[in-house]
Amino acid sequence: MRTKFSFLFICLSLFLTCFANYQPNWESLDKRPLPEWYDDAKIGIFIHWGVFSVPSYGYRNAGEWFWYRWKITASPAEAIFMDANYRPDFQYADFAPQFTAEFYNSNAWADLFKASGAGYVVLTSKHHEGYTNWPSVNSWNWNSMDVGPKRDLVGELEKSVRNRTSLHFGLYHSLYEWFNPLYQKDRANGFTTQDFIRTKTMPELYDIVRRYKPELIWSDGQWEADSSYWNSTDFIAWLYNSSPVKDTIVTNDRWGKDTLCKHGGYLTCSDHYNPGVLQERKWENAMTIDKDSWGYRRNAVLSDYITIEYLLQQLVTTISCNGNFLLNIGPAKDGTIPVVYEERLRQMGQWLQMNGEAVYGSKPWKYQNDTTNQHAWYTAKQGGDVVYAFLFQWSQSVTLRSPLASSSSATVDLLGGKPSLVWMPLKEKGVKIEIPAWSNAKWVMVLRLTGFK
Repeated sequence: MRTKFSFLFICLSLFLTCFANYQPNWESLDKRPLPEWYDDAKIGIFIHWGVFSVPSYGYRNAGEWFWYRWKITASPAEAIFMDANYRPDFQYADFAPQFTAEFYNSNAWADLFKASGAGYVVLTSKHHEGYTNWPSVNSWNWNSMDVGPKRDLVGELEKSVRNRTSLHFGLYHSLYEWFNPLYQKDRANGFTTQDFIRTKTMPELYDIVRRYKPELIWSDGQWEADSSYWNSTDFIAWLYNSSPVKDTIVTNDRWGKDTLCKHGGYLTCSDHYNPGVLQERKWENAMTIDKDSWGYRRNAVLSDYITIEYLLQQLVTTISCNGNFLLNIGPAKDGTIPVVYEERLRQMGQWLQMNGEAVYGSKPWKYQNDTTNQHAWYTAKQGGDVVYAFLFQWSQSVTLRSPLASSSSATVDLLGGKPSLVWMPLKEKGVKIEIPAWSNAKWVMVLRLTGFK
């Protein structure tokens, strides 16, 4: 009976996904099921790359916000940097010819992302500076074909990712632009006019979807106006109903100041969002390897970069609570990926080769972390009796006190090690596990508990 019910449920879900006609309002759009590939993938690579990669300087999220800090908030650090290194009449637009990307090798990037174990990649198509990493006809002389690399940076990576990997390809796009005069005019009019939306933002969004067919649109820059100004619901209804990626496209929640953590395909709520408790709705932890910036910073020091141990702990706590993990890197202006980023990505991939069984396609268990062991977190396989315990710290004897009820045939295995560890049930529910000296687990240990409920 359960099998028959599950089959009917799957058929109904497919019918709703394929034939539903979503209306341009949040009540309707929020009912769309999230495509399965996103939840199964678990891990994505975020890439912040643009003209801001040329000055590549700043503190506290200032790498990609350099122009804003220099000209709008008049940050002393950016002003001193410019006075010391550039002529007095130097303008931000003068950085664009120096965005050369001469060492940009999209095949090498794709191979690295594959080696990281990620399931999707999200490249910046346009940040708040307005410069587009593709030849946008709506951004004349402020795009990667007209000035700077003289290349279609988005198109090259899209082809490499799809030709060389099984990763899903996504694009970040900023709705607003700091210094676009059309946007400034709309804002001055209290957002009662939409000249910027009509001639810039929406034409660009439709263009990148039709041109590159991304399976994820990571919208941003929404916080100054409601989604009605941005025409977000019209665009998303087209995405879900008629676009070339209508069956696989995934969206986030940054479509207006009224939508964050409320509406869209999945929730981001804030940068580095990790609530630490189970969330009913799918969410994403977008975080940076550089603690202080999304874009590359030449003035970063080693202690500014997160360790592999912290990275994996964030990954585990995120997926345990029904989230996806989106890890950001910032390439340099010449197209190279700094070695500290490469090291973290390859370390993550090395760990996932051994422990990916507990990550990909997993579901939150009924308990996210252990009752008394704060260094133990859990995932499970849907429809089975397999639970995975992630141990951030361990010794030769580990006690797990979550209500683990075992059957007579229960087993405990170490992923990447020999099967059937020695263990014993505890009277007050839980297990005590002996970890052998030959264990070759690194950073975060993962145990497979079979036959437990």
